[in-house]
Amino acid sequence: MGYAFQWLRSLIFTAQAYAMMVPMAVVFLPWAMVSRKGAWAAVHAWTSWVRWTASWMIGLKSEIRGPIPEGEVMIAAKHQSFFDIILICNVLPRPKFIMKKQLVWAPILGWYALRIGCVPVDRGRRGAAIKAMVEQVNSGKLEPGQLIIFPQGTRVAPGVKQDYKVGVAVLYQELGAPVVPAACNVGVFWPRHAVYRKPGLAVVEFGPPIEPGMPLRDFLGRVEQVVEERSDALMAEAGFPQIGR
Repeated sequence: MGYAFQWLRSLIFTAQAYAMMVPMAVVFLPWAMVSRKGAWAAVHAWTSWVRWTASWMIGLKSEIRGPIPEGEVMIAAKHQSFFDIILICNVLPRPKFIMKKQLVWAPILGWYALRIGCVPVDRGRRGAAIKAMVEQVNSGKLEPGQLIIFPQGTRVAPGVKQDYKVGVAVLYQELGAPVVPAACNVGVFWPRHAVYRKPGLAVVEFGPPIEPGMPLRDFLGRVEQVVEERSDALMAEAGFPQIGR
């Protein structure tokens, strides 16, 4: 009975969260059309709404740990579900993503993503995607802000091991900017492909920045070590049994 009630609460929460995108997008649209500040304000307003409603509708609290990155940095983040994107976007001043090209056509989401400076790439063509990302950097077309990239290339469920891709290391070299590792445990509470949301404390944790200049292989190993170890620790804190590590 308890599971069924939480499932129903989760369904209502998810429906209202997505539905709220529409009025917020409309309210912020005039400002967003004339200034990117309006687009970022819309992102911050909607993500704040989701965090607030999650806390009392489904009992899912959320917390950010570590210094919040500002200025020109890249965030190398663990990606377990949509909720880690929501938390990261909520606290970064000017978030932008390397995102899969298909999302450009998503209603509302696609336009606002482009407006805040997200970079669409064809994720299915690995070499071409890396080349496109590097070209965007070298051309100076990237908007100032915090560039978020998921080194594993996709959402990875808790307890599943997935290789870190070389694209994050190439961008590290090309950008010449600090990279902040970001760990999380959100997949324990908000699964990738399910309606059910588990109550608890979802955490995103920003680690110390990795300064430019490391050899690419050393950098990739360092990012993986920090993100995976801290994510495992956060998931253990949330009561998730560690598997395969």
